[in-house]
Amino acid sequence: MTIRYATLLGLLVLTVACNTSTQQSDSSVNKKIDSLLNIMTLEEKLGQLNLPSAGQFTTGQAENSDIAKKIEKGLVGGLFNIKSVKAIKEMQQLAVEKSRLKIPLLFGMDVIHGYESVFPIPLGLSCSWDITLIEKTARVAAQEASADGINWTFSPMVDLSRDARWGRISEGSGEDVYLGSEIAKAMVRGYQGDDLSANNTIMACVKHYALYGAAEAGRDYNPTDMSRHRMYNEYLLPYKAAVDAGVGSVMASFNDVEGIPATANKWLLTDVLRKEWGFTGFVVSDYTGVSEMIDHGFGDLKTVSARALAAGLDMDMVSEGLLTTLSQSLKEGKLSQQQIDAACRRILEAKFKLGLFDDPYKYCSDERASKEIFTRENRAFARSVAAQSFVLLKNKNNVLPLQKMGTIALIGPLADAATNMTGTWSVAARFTESITVLEGLKKAVGNNAKIIYAKGSNLHEDAAIEERATMFGKSLNRDTRSADAIRDEAIRIAKSADVIVAAVGESAEMSGEASSRVNIDIPQTQRDLLKALLQTGKPVVLVLFTGRPLTLTWENENIPAILNVWFGGSEAGDAIADVLFGDVNPSGKLTTTFPQHVGQLPLYYAHKNTGRPLAEGQWFQKFRSNYLDVSNDPVYPFGYGLSYTTFQYDKLSLDKTEMSADGSITISVNVTNTGSREGAEVVQLYVRDLVGSVTRPVKELKGFQKVMLKPGESRSVNFILSEKDISFYRADLTYGAEPGKFHVFVGGNSRDVLQAEFELK
Repeated sequence: MTIRYATLLGLLVLTVACNTSTQQSDSSVNKKIDSLLNIMTLEEKLGQLNLPSAGQFTTGQAENSDIAKKIEKGLVGGLFNIKSVKAIKEMQQLAVEKSRLKIPLLFGMDVIHGYESVFPIPLGLSCSWDITLIEKTARVAAQEASADGINWTFSPMVDLSRDARWGRISEGSGEDVYLGSEIAKAMVRGYQGDDLSANNTIMACVKHYALYGAAEAGRDYNPTDMSRHRMYNEYLLPYKAAVDAGVGSVMASFNDVEGIPATANKWLLTDVLRKEWGFTGFVVSDYTGVSEMIDHGFGDLKTVSARALAAGLDMDMVSEGLLTTLSQSLKEGKLSQQQIDAACRRILEAKFKLGLFDDPYKYCSDERASKEIFTRENRAFARSVAAQSFVLLKNKNNVLPLQKMGTIALIGPLADAATNMTGTWSVAARFTESITVLEGLKKAVGNNAKIIYAKGSNLHEDAAIEERATMFGKSLNRDTRSADAIRDEAIRIAKSADVIVAAVGESAEMSGEASSRVNIDIPQTQRDLLKALLQTGKPVVLVLFTGRPLTLTWENENIPAILNVWFGGSEAGDAIADVLFGDVNPSGKLTTTFPQHVGQLPLYYAHKNTGRPLAEGQWFQKFRSNYLDVSNDPVYPFGYGLSYTTFQYDKLSLDKTEMSADGSITISVNVTNTGSREGAEVVQLYVRDLVGSVTRPVKELKGFQKVMLKPGESRSVNFILSEKDISFYRADLTYGAEPGKFHVFVGGNSRDVLQAEFELK
C-alpha cells in the first residue's frame, strides 16, 4: 500500500512505501517527518495535537461534536473511547482517504486490566507478586485490544499510593516503590512487546505523571505537595522505570505539583522527563486536563494551552485548547513555531513506530476480531490469574478450604452481581457474561452439594451513596424492603446450611476515579448482616470484594475466615470457587497496608523513624509518636497473606559481613513447607540503612521470589545485593550508596522477618 502526501500546489510528493516487516530506521523516519512538516499548514500541525473522545465510553466532563468533519480537515490526531474494527475502520478511512494529507489516526482506550477478557484490578493483580504473570496479562490485553482496532492504551497506571481513602489506589500496584517499578516495566513490555510495529502490540502510556497518588486528604484531583528528595526516592521512581522500559507515551496528571499543574509543569515534563530521563515519546494530557487549569487559577484557555505546550505537553485530550488557541498565541509571541513543530513531530513519530503510515488499517482485521478476543484460552488464563491474586487474610481452625458437600448458604449483595465482578475501569468488558460467585459455586459443586442464596442486605444503608457507587451500568438493583426484612430472609436461609459464605464489601465503582471515601469500613448494613450471620452459630467465610485497603478490625476479631478477592475480573466467580474449595491454594500477598482506623492514614511499612519512636511491641507511651486510642500497628502488614499450608523460615545467612563499593553480598534463607499441602510462598527481602546523610526508611523492599514447595520440602532461597540496590538520592539529589551498617530482613511479610547485618565499606 502507498500513501501520497502533496502540497495544495502539487509541488512536493512524499511517498511512504509499505514495509511492515521491519522497523524503519530513525534517520529514515526523521527525513519523512521533515518532509511532511514542510508541507503541513499550522492548522494541520495543531490538528495532530488534538485528541477528542469518540464518546462511546465518555468518562469526563466534555463532549465533542462534528468529529468526522474535523478529521476530514486534518484537525484530529487520534481518537479514544471507540470500540470495534468496523467503527475504527470507518474513522480511519476519513483520515487517510478524505483529509488533505491522509495522516492516519491513533486509536486509544483505557485497557487497564484486560480488554474483554478482564483480569483482576491492578491492585489485586499486584498481589500475585508474579512479574512474569503480570507481563503476560498485558500481552493478552494487547493481543485482544489490537485485534479490535485499538493501538494505544492509557496504561500502566503506576501512581504510588499510601492513602486508602483515595479511590484510584485500586488502579495502581500499591504502596511500594520497588515492587511498583518492577510491575511498571513488566506492563510496558507486555503491551509493547519487542516490535511496536507488529499488529498485535500496542503503545503504552504511563500515568499519571506525576505524584497523583499522594493527593491531599486522599481526595481525587487534589494538590500534591512534597519535597523533591521524597519525589526522587519514592514517588517518581515507578514512572522512571516505565520510561527506562521504553514506554511510548506519558500522561500528565490532574494535580498540581509545587503550585503548578502537572499539565503545564515544565520542570516535570521537560527538565525531569526529557532531559534527566531521556524520554523521547510524546506527552498527552488527561481528560480535559488542559481546560481544567482554568479552575486551578492558571489562566484562560488560551493562556493555559500556551503554557502547557511550552512546558512540554504534546497532545490535548478533549479540551481542544491547543487546536483552537495556539495560532493566536503564536502570533502574540507566547510560544514558537519550533515548539509546535516539536510536539507535532512526536505524534507523527509514534504513528511511524506503530506502522500506521505503512498500513493505517493494520489493526482492522475482522478475522482477528472474531478469533482472538474473549477466547476460551484467554478466559482460562484470566481465571488462573484471579485465583493467584486473592489474599487469605484469616483462616481460624482451618475453616477453609470448604468441602463440596452438604448445604452452603451464599449470602450478600456481591454474591450474584455479574456487572461488578470486573471492577472499575473495565470499559471493554462483557459485563453480563462475567461469572458471579453464585454461578462459580454452583458449577464447582455440581450435584455434590446444595447452594442456597439470599442477598442479605443492600450495598449501603444510604440509597444515595449506593447510587453513586454503582454507576456505569453496575447497579445492584437495590431492594426497597427494610434492612431488617432483607436480613431476616437471609438468616432463615442460612440457618439451614452447614456453612455460610458472605460475599460483601465494596461495589466495583466504590473505588476508582472520583470514588474517594472518608469511611473505609465495610458499610454498616453489611456489617450488621455479618453480625447476624455469626449469631446463627454456623461457620462464616467472608469473601471480601474491595478496591482498596479497608478497616477490618472488627471483622478480623470476629469472622473465622476472610478471603480478599478484590475484583477478580470476568472469571471471578470460578476463580473464587477454585480457592474456596481448595482446587487452588491461595498465595497472594498484600501490596498495601491495611489500617486499624482511617485516622492512621497514610499508613505504610517503609516509613521513617521520628526522634521519639515508639518502642516495638508498645501501644502507648507519653511523649512518643503514637495515638491515644489505637496502636500504631496495622491490622495486616504489607506483604502479608496466608496459605492453606504453612511455611517456616530459618538459617538466614550472608556470604560475607562486609561489602566493597563494587562488590555484592549473597543472602540466603531456608524456607520449608511445614504443612500438608503444596503451596507457593513469596519470600521477601528488606534492607535498612542505619545511618545516612538524610533520614532513611525503617525497611525497604529490595527483592522477592515466589517459590512453590511440596509438603515437607525445603529450599534455599538466594538474593544478591549490590551497591546499586542500596543507593538513594541524597539531599542534593546526587545518587549513590553511603558507607555504613545495614540490616537485612527476610520473611513472608514486612513484619515477621529474620534479621542479619552487613557493612558497606
